[in-house]
Amino acid sequence: MPQDAFTLRLTAKELNAALTGGRINRINQPEREELSFIIYTGKRTVKLTLNANAADCGAYFTEDDRENPLVAPNFCMLLRKHLQGAQILGVEQVGFERILALRFLCVSDFSTAERVLYAEIMGKYSNLILTQNEIILGALKTTSADAGAKRLILPGAAYVLPAAQDKADPSDLAALGAVCAHAEGDLEHFLFTRVAGLAPCTARMLAQNYTGGDLARYVHDAVFSDEVSPCVLERDGKAVDFYARSVQGAIPFATLSAAQCYYYGKKRGEKQLENARRRLTSAVNAAIKKQEKRLGLILEKQKEAADCETVRIKGELITANLYALSRGMRACELPNYYDEKGGTLKIALDPTLTPAQNAQAYYKKYRKQKRTLEALAPQEKEVRAELDYLLSVQPYLTAAESIQDLSAAEEELVHAALINAPQARAKKKAPEIPFRTFEAGGFRIFAGRSNVQNDRLVRTSAPDDLWLHARGLHSCHVIVKSGGKQVPDDVLAAAAGICARYSAAKGDKIPVDVCPVRRVKKPSKSKPGFVTYSDFQTIMGDPARAPQEKA
Repeated sequence: MPQDAFTLRLTAKELNAALTGGRINRINQPEREELSFIIYTGKRTVKLTLNANAADCGAYFTEDDRENPLVAPNFCMLLRKHLQGAQILGVEQVGFERILALRFLCVSDFSTAERVLYAEIMGKYSNLILTQNEIILGALKTTSADAGAKRLILPGAAYVLPAAQDKADPSDLAALGAVCAHAEGDLEHFLFTRVAGLAPCTARMLAQNYTGGDLARYVHDAVFSDEVSPCVLERDGKAVDFYARSVQGAIPFATLSAAQCYYYGKKRGEKQLENARRRLTSAVNAAIKKQEKRLGLILEKQKEAADCETVRIKGELITANLYALSRGMRACELPNYYDEKGGTLKIALDPTLTPAQNAQAYYKKYRKQKRTLEALAPQEKEVRAELDYLLSVQPYLTAAESIQDLSAAEEELVHAALINAPQARAKKKAPEIPFRTFEAGGFRIFAGRSNVQNDRLVRTSAPDDLWLHARGLHSCHVIVKSGGKQVPDDVLAAAAGICARYSAAKGDKIPVDVCPVRRVKKPSKSKPGFVTYSDFQTIMGDPARAPQEKA
């Protein structure tokens, strides 16, 4: 992201025009390294975000309504103490540094003071520092006096700018000219490494637009031009970067702040989506691993007890041949009248027991193994059903395209007691998460985002609506609202494409079963998403034929 001095100069100009004369109404700290200021400008109320996170650092207006912690962090409390109700005198860039200075006039019953909040937008070194008379009152990130830091950032210390880089300041035309006189090789690399305040993408833009002539004058004029055409570049639906000047194929925005708000909002959404997906997937995988371990133990015990019939036969053969056996024998080989070929069976004996006692020991072992097998059969069935259910959840997590999709899956995992329910601040019922909604040929099509939603979707559908599900695979349930009409083949193909897209299958030819909802039954006490159906036909689903989801 080009949060360089070039971009921040244009940001400062935009913020200064919008905020000068405004007053601070409220200060919050929604994230550990992010502050938000609610400001009344005299015409409207705006929300200014100052972010000092290494990946998201910036200063821009936002309209999001994120929750704030119940207890404000220390730096937030400090800002409230010193800046609450303060008037904004202006916003300016400090020299040609990646630093914004927000100046405030703070008036109380006992004093009047001018304070400056420095927003240092410098990647991993980003920070927010409040000063008065160039003395630090507090900072979001402080340094220890014992750490041998190059800059001392502590309350009471003098505010000192970061050490200057060994690069030419583009505002100094003479110094810039001396450096540009030795320009050679890759111009983009030269500008980035020798001229201060330029991100790689800014250096690339300057190099691409240079057509010859006085390089120093060109760089100076381009950097300090007030031309601005903000935009955000996206690739495959994901935000790549935002720019202060137009970029081919990018989405244009009215202001640089709006471009940053969109970009960071998109990045934050992507990050939240992946974090939530990782958290839920981890919970499901842990549950699968637990059930697989349980199944392994059951199968091992079944294997140990699998020869119970042989044990019974040994007990019967000993009983039938008591006259030929005696105490002290360690083994015997007796005719096996259960063997059609008339063979013999070698049987181990306990020499401390009588033949009758050895027979009873085999009968006892047989009864124990038989009880074990009888007890393990329903356990195995239960574990396999649980495993099948857990595997059915995975496609929903993989196919989730929004937080809303994962919220539906999270709701299901809470219902299945695989994760704890999130703590709600207010005791009010959360609204039901809507189904995925599509339209094809004038027919409405709905798809579940989770197994719980699949059940609700089937339950709330009319008997004549069409139900679709990938054959023999885990997939979402899809409903075509027929309204009593005949559903055309192209609509069925679109619905089958949706089913194929949100399934565990891969490829462009996925079998999908179709039947009326009245033929779909939910067995009592069955797992979420499990149904039985009859009188169906099978068609091929192609994910490429799935229509675009409606917002």
